[in-house]
Amino acid sequence: MNRYLGLAALAATALLQAACATGGAPGAQQSVVDRAALTVQDMMTQNVSQDPKSMLRNAKGVMVCPRIFKAGFFFGGEGGTCVLLARAGNGTWSYPAFYTIGSGSFGFQFGIEDNQLMMLIMTTKGLNAVLDSQIKLGANAGVAVATYGAGVQGSTTTAVGADIVAFAASRGLFGGVALEGSVMSTDSEADQAYYGQPLGARQLVMQMQGANPGADPLRDVLTRYGSSQATAAPAAPQQRQGYAPAYPQYQSQGVQPNAPAPQDGYLSPPAAAGRGPVQEQSLAPPKR
Repeated sequence: MNRYLGLAALAATALLQAACATGGAPGAQQSVVDRAALTVQDMMTQNVSQDPKSMLRNAKGVMVCPRIFKAGFFFGGEGGTCVLLARAGNGTWSYPAFYTIGSGSFGFQFGIEDNQLMMLIMTTKGLNAVLDSQIKLGANAGVAVATYGAGVQGSTTTAVGADIVAFAASRGLFGGVALEGSVMSTDSEADQAYYGQPLGARQLVMQMQGANPGADPLRDVLTRYGSSQATAAPAAPQQRQGYAPAYPQYQSQGVQPNAPAPQDGYLSPPAAAGRGPVQEQSLAPPKR
């Protein structure tokens, strides 16, 4: 029995190590960045009690973990790769720094779960804590974490005054991702593989020293949802091809004589010289 338990624990550990491994694997870092962009888009449309878009507009930084695997075969654990970005003074976003996240636990567990996690870093204190080479979330982390989403577990507080606000989505057999006791560490090997030079997390997200065009879609989606103009205007109704409206659209101001024809596909009513925009006309009685 002990032999089977040992093999199961080794299998779970190997799976979690594979989930965290990105450094040195060709294209592995870009795959994480691409999935992070999709994760942000998914999280921005979550139906939760807090609106992530309004919070992103005020965030100092964001940590996105597109895939956190949770595996349990009597010995359980979580592991995944994340990216950290910070907002610059002009409102743009930095290029990402790579992190790993992991935790371990003992208990009667069985199954595999795939989680998405987005942590909005709301304060300078929270950003500096994450920029350290390693941070352990929990009661002794020194930062307050508010959690929302499907099955997310952690050091939960209200979003008001929180240093970090976490949104999560879970798919699998467990109850959700557990932030309590999770350890986030910088992944310098992945950073060097992605940027082609040795750059630390603080150099990337605070000093804006690195650049990789492959991360531009992630930066763009953060800019789109995190700007003050993130709410799009209602789209104009589309017209069917070959269909002409029964009534033309009139401008609110008067039509000027000899004005050029409008370019929007509608005909404005003709204006008579020397008269106002509306002209009266007597109609002959109909013929019998």
